[in-house]
Amino acid sequence: MVNEPVASSGQPLVKQSDNQSALYTLMTVWFFWSFVAASNGILIPLFKDKFHLTQTQAQYIDFAFYAAYFVGSILYLLVSASMKTDVLNRIGYKNGIVYGLLISAVGTLLFYPAAQTQSYALLLSGLFIVGLGFSLQQTATQPFMIALGPPETGAQRINLGGAVNNLGGTIGPVLVSFAIFGSISPEAAKAATVESVKVPYLILGGLFLALAAFFKLSKLPHITNDEKVEVGTGVLKYPQLVLGMTAIFVYVGVEVTIGSNLGEYLKKVEHLEASQVSKYVSLFWGSMMIGRWTASIGNFNPSAAMKRVLVFVVPFVAFAIVLGVNAIYSGDVTDLLPYAICVVVMIATFLAAREKPVTILLYFTAVGAILALIGVFTTGKIALFSLISGGLFCSILWPSIFSLGTAGLGKYTNQGAAFLIMMILGGAIIPVVQGKFADVVGIQQSYLVAVACFAYLFFFGIRVQTVLRKQGIDFDQAVASKGGH
Repeated sequence: MVNEPVASSGQPLVKQSDNQSALYTLMTVWFFWSFVAASNGILIPLFKDKFHLTQTQAQYIDFAFYAAYFVGSILYLLVSASMKTDVLNRIGYKNGIVYGLLISAVGTLLFYPAAQTQSYALLLSGLFIVGLGFSLQQTATQPFMIALGPPETGAQRINLGGAVNNLGGTIGPVLVSFAIFGSISPEAAKAATVESVKVPYLILGGLFLALAAFFKLSKLPHITNDEKVEVGTGVLKYPQLVLGMTAIFVYVGVEVTIGSNLGEYLKKVEHLEASQVSKYVSLFWGSMMIGRWTASIGNFNPSAAMKRVLVFVVPFVAFAIVLGVNAIYSGDVTDLLPYAICVVVMIATFLAAREKPVTILLYFTAVGAILALIGVFTTGKIALFSLISGGLFCSILWPSIFSLGTAGLGKYTNQGAAFLIMMILGGAIIPVVQGKFADVVGIQQSYLVAVACFAYLFFFGIRVQTVLRKQGIDFDQAVASKGGH
């Protein structure tokens, strides 16, 4: 288990107040992960049009970005093996984040020559390098956040980071769309060029450099693994890790494929232009924020009565932010108001799960599958909002899966985290699979891929709970015995 360093007396060297400060500092880096990932949903229809791509070829944008997580994790494990020590345990979590930000900054710089030469391959290379940096950042950040408190509440701390993450996902598509198109008119989509991406991504690179400097100067606690860290593949003997790897693959795949194929759905089914899709792409990623803000309430230790109030208030505050951000750019957002029904369904599901990690996983994947089916077999706004609501029901799956997959790994925790981050590869593979499916059967029917993903994640929840209970680990029972967090 990753723990706080201890003095010879056995007392923690890091105070709880310092942990809280560290948690808030770590949250800042989460913003950009989703900012870039969500903005890919704007690049996909733009590049598809300007480079004359099929839907399968357009999905190479997400393939390049998410494949980088896999490659980055492989490199991490290989370097650790060659050094005969865990890389992060040697350089520290903070330096891992700093180096990751510098790598991502290099990737954004490639957008300038790529756009100048109209090279789709070079643009994909830039996204790949950005993702490579994100891989190192995530491998360092998430075990760090879990280590800042009890392991059974690690999912709640990751949810707090996720709440900031999806604020970036809500704002990203709107800002990038504005920077590229300038307006939502069909004429703006026709006038935009590939060169329009140069300045936005140069600015993004500057922000990465500024954030790297911020982390370098920050006073984060030095949290490391106090057991003898193992390198290699010994962690694969833990079934919860192997199950967690497949679940991360499928989870990231379904999250990304719903959002990245949404632009094509809006063009083919709703007959919108590329410059007009940002409102709905932003709503999808904003849905992730709505769910994660709701799940993060417990981190602030409100009273039971206040928590009941906040569970209803916070999701609608987040929804109002999504509407407000889009109103600034798109103007009229009244057509998004009926989506409040989906938010109510999410709140009811969250309350029914009672903050238990496995129960949350089961309930959210079941409802997500049902709504995806409704999206495939109905029409109009019911279908559209049912598909977009996949964001609500993906929102808090990652922390549940990550915490369950790394539970009980001990000295293998850092290695296990690297293997889980590796399986973000699902975000590269599954959208391409759906894109190919869409080229054959149609974009709306292709969302059956999302249904299958939710069904698998439901199976994972049942299976991993059985595995962990055999090892004497029961997160649901631990949360219940403490009355939640």
